[in-house]
Amino acid sequence: MTGRYVVGVDTGHTGPPREADHLLRALAEELGLDADAVGCTHHVRDGRRPHTALSFALPSAAAARAAWQWLTEHPTGPGTVLEAEAEAEAEAEAEAEAEAEAGAGAGAGDGSGGGDGAGSGGEGSGAGTGALPGVAFGDDRHGPEELAAGAVHAAAEHEARTGGRAVLYPGSETVTGTLTVARLLEVSAVDRVTVLGAPEGPSPEAKLVTRGHVRPEWREGLLVLAAMPAAGGTLVPFEVPDPTPCCAGH
Repeated sequence: MTGRYVVGVDTGHTGPPREADHLLRALAEELGLDADAVGCTHHVRDGRRPHTALSFALPSAAAARAAWQWLTEHPTGPGTVLEAEAEAEAEAEAEAEAEAEAGAGAGAGDGSGGGDGAGSGGEGSGAGTGALPGVAFGDDRHGPEELAAGAVHAAAEHEARTGGRAVLYPGSETVTGTLTVARLLEVSAVDRVTVLGAPEGPSPEAKLVTRGHVRPEWREGLLVLAAMPAAGGTLVPFEVPDPTPCCAGH
C-alpha cells in the first residue's frame, strides 16, 4: 500500500464505534471508492469533547482530490440523511445480533456494509440540512475550525501510519468466519497479529475466530490486529463487535 494519498474528514461524530463504522462505509460508497481504499476511524481528544474523525487513503492524487471536492460540497454530519442512516443501520445491526444470540431470529440480516465502493456517486444522497464537515488533504483544510483540525489530525495519523483503526482495507470483506493467522495475512492488508500475553506472537496455524469484526490498527507503519486467547485454543480479535461505552475509546 505505497504511494497513498490521504483525506481526513471530521463530522464531529460522538456515537459509538459501530455507528462510526457505518458512517465511514456510507461515505466510501458515496465517494465511489474501490476495494483497495483504506478507511480508518480516529479518536480526537482536542476540542470541546472527544469524538471520532475518519480518514481515507486513496491510490492517486486525482482520486483524493475528487473525494476532497465531494466532501467539501456535501453536508455529512449531525442532522444529515447520511448520519441518520448510519445510526439506524448500526441500531438495526445491534438488534439483529442480540436476537441471534438469544436464539430468537434466523438470519440476522445481510448487513448494510457495502464498503467495496460500489460507487453510487449519485447526487449525494448524504446531503441534508446539517453542517459541512471538516476536511483535510495535504496543506488544504475546509470547514469549521475545530472539525478541520480533527480532519488534519486524522489525515496525519493515517499518512504517518502511527494511528487509526481500519474499517475498510484490502481483503476486509473476505476475513469472516474462522481462518488461520497465516490465511488472514495472505488475503488481507493486515501485516501482523499480536496476542495479549504472548510477546512471540501467534503460530501461523493458530485459528482466528473473526466474529465478522476485524479492525486492525496502524502501529509504527504496520497494520496490526490485536487478538486474545479464546476457548478451544483459538484466538479472537481484541475488539469485540459491540463494545460497551467504557471500552469504545477508539
